[in-house]
Amino acid sequence: MKSFEELGVDRQLLDAIKDMGFENPMPVQEQVIPHLLNSDNDVVALAQTGTGKTAAFGLPVLQRIDADNNTPQALILSPTRELCLQIAGDLADFSKYMPQIRIIPVYGGSSIESQIRSLREGAQIIVATPGRLIDLINRGVVKLKNVHTVILDEADEMLNMGFLDSLNAILEHVPDERKMLMFSATMPNEISRIAKRYMHDPIEIVVGTRNEGSANVRHIYYMVNARDKYLALKRIADDNPDIYAIIFCRTRRDTQEIADQLITDGYNADALHGDLSQQQRDIVMKKFRDRVISLLVATDVAARGLDVDDLTHVINYGLPEDTAVYTHRSGRTGRAGKTGVSIAIIHSREKGRLKEIERIIGKKFERKDVPTPEHIIEKQLYSLADRIERVKVDDAAMEKYTPGVIKKLGWLSSEDLIKRVLSLEFNRLLNYYKDAPSIDFIDEKSKGKKEHDAPRSAKEKDRRTAEKGMERIYINVGKNDGFYAGNLIEMLNKEIKGHRVDVGRIDLMPGYSLFDVKSADARRVVDALTGADFLGRRIFSEVAKEGKDYAKAAARKSKDKERGRSNDRPRKAKRPKRKN
Repeated sequence: MKSFEELGVDRQLLDAIKDMGFENPMPVQEQVIPHLLNSDNDVVALAQTGTGKTAAFGLPVLQRIDADNNTPQALILSPTRELCLQIAGDLADFSKYMPQIRIIPVYGGSSIESQIRSLREGAQIIVATPGRLIDLINRGVVKLKNVHTVILDEADEMLNMGFLDSLNAILEHVPDERKMLMFSATMPNEISRIAKRYMHDPIEIVVGTRNEGSANVRHIYYMVNARDKYLALKRIADDNPDIYAIIFCRTRRDTQEIADQLITDGYNADALHGDLSQQQRDIVMKKFRDRVISLLVATDVAARGLDVDDLTHVINYGLPEDTAVYTHRSGRTGRAGKTGVSIAIIHSREKGRLKEIERIIGKKFERKDVPTPEHIIEKQLYSLADRIERVKVDDAAMEKYTPGVIKKLGWLSSEDLIKRVLSLEFNRLLNYYKDAPSIDFIDEKSKGKKEHDAPRSAKEKDRRTAEKGMERIYINVGKNDGFYAGNLIEMLNKEIKGHRVDVGRIDLMPGYSLFDVKSADARRVVDALTGADFLGRRIFSEVAKEGKDYAKAAARKSKDKERGRSNDRPRKAKRPKRKN
């Protein structure tokens, strides 16, 4: 294996990547860097996400920049805002000791005026999403006549997102005499057509095998009845105490509903889909990257270009129609030499699609039984024991508290103490899984008993009825307002400081929402939420009233809004009739 220095990388870049902890080149870097530095040929590189692509093109691009020329010399196109920012951030790290080089990311969903101001100050490298770049070109802000290197990262994703016309328009503005590199995880026909039209004698570099998934990913599937998919998902999460995963769904509606149910059931989860604003997406992604949430439920479109390290699992809540989509999903784990697991939760009618994916990626899926309650509890207990064993104890800080606690608990034997600590943590789990049946699919026509903890449809229970010991709370925002379970929890934490509110069942409707809190907290919650702000909307809340038709009230407010009345303004009273 050659070193970065032997590949021809300059000293300034070597010092920067050494600071970042890079030691030896990854296979894609070893093949791509010399070509970009020394060869006249363009390059089509087939490699999975997480194989070190950014350094493979970023280091030679930076090395070929003329720092004295403050006009765009390199253009890097990516499918999403998230990937655009990731690439720009990595290039900034690589160019730590090259202060004259300016890298500017331009993307939709952010102020175009501030991006225009930055571009007018000059930059040698532009990292862009196609739509925003076209807008800037049309405004005359970006001129590409001095560009000598063009990189298309995740080219197949850009085509899937409908950017073909934009790519053609952008490449028409780039000089013919330029070096071009395309990175793609798969090789659809459109990639070949772009290569033939815009590239000069391109060579193909393949890391791994065409269209195959990462070599470090284990592929597993669980087969259950369609109605038991959510139960299987929860058991998989419970069986992996340190799970850090993306759960892929096919529709925005499924994504939000599953995320809401996971939040309601006590998991650190949130949703990412196209119905969220860019600000909401940024908040969700920050929470996921900071590991405030460990389960991100996402659509394929929303997760494109997402670059998150150290995912333990990718979970397919059903298989995608396109095998290339599965390749992209599974490639998000098992990155940078680490191992990962790609899980498919399927029902019997999806078995044929599973076989097709196996054929294309050249790997077999292992069929596993859905974790049993006994196995889950055992895993969780050992995980807790491991955390207790590894916890760092600050003797000095604990010294003044320990004697009192020992005096209080000294009568307990060590065995009794351990049992009580475990019970404190696991009574909920033990009660939850008590008498829970197996949910593995056996016979398509068998009518297996549905587990008691399945998600309840709003039609199966009166939405106005609270659980025992709880009060039902009404709030005048719902799904049509972009309001979801995560927003409710955040609002409660913001408005009720210093007091934890336990939230029970949540029902999110188009024009309003209902949720349970403990009876003792009901008045505090209503007072805190009433008058609060949600995306410019004034909140009204009350304890839900028996017999009140909230759906009808929400529909009436919606009609009022269409007629120009405010949803939060009282309706004008009717004028009394004159007496004759």
